[in-house]
Amino acid sequence: MDELKQQIKECIVSSLELEDIKPENIVDSEPIFGTGLGLDSIDALELGVALKKKFGVKFNAENSETREHFASVNALAEYIASEQAKNA
Repeated sequence: MDELKQQIKECIVSSLELEDIKPENIVDSEPIFGTGLGLDSIDALELGVALKKKFGVKFNAENSETREHFASVNALAEYIASEQAKNA
């Protein structure tokens, strides 16, 4: 799971071009949006597309659970791992 979290962090930094943030500076349990990294809804869309390309998972903007999946790196890792297990 640690490797998956590292890949997610790298994806966040590269897809959103966060030049002043390094993957190792992102705390797994901290919020990605708002008070955490300070990302917004446009960033969420870009990140969702990047994660879909990298990990083959889909996010439904109309699904209330999607907000929970994007809560933190931990939440994203759990979601991606569960989706990959379903499709394995």
